[in-house]
Amino acid sequence: MTADPRAALDRLVAALEAHYNAIAARRSDDDPAVDDAYDVLADAFEVYDEAVLQSYGEVLPFALVEDDDEDDDEHPGDEDEHDFDDEDEDHDFDEPAFRAD
Repeated sequence: MTADPRAALDRLVAALEAHYNAIAARRSDDDPAVDDAYDVLADAFEVYDEAVLQSYGEVLPFALVEDDDEDDDEHPGDEDEHDFDDEDEDHDFDEPAFRAD
């Protein structure tokens, strides 16, 4: 059964606020309240994503990253998992080209 998109959005917004409150009040690096808020937020996002897709045929411009703890064991020391260096990536959007002539 598909959730009502508006209700799913309300739940997602509430989950975002709860997650913010949890991280703002964090008591330690491994605070269980933050972990719980993270899980609720991820679930609310998935429900909203599915509701929008089923009701309107729309997809969101982002997705959850799978949390694979086993992958961490395979590559110890590879903390820089995400490469944000855009030098070697092609983009499909138009950027103005500037030249220093």
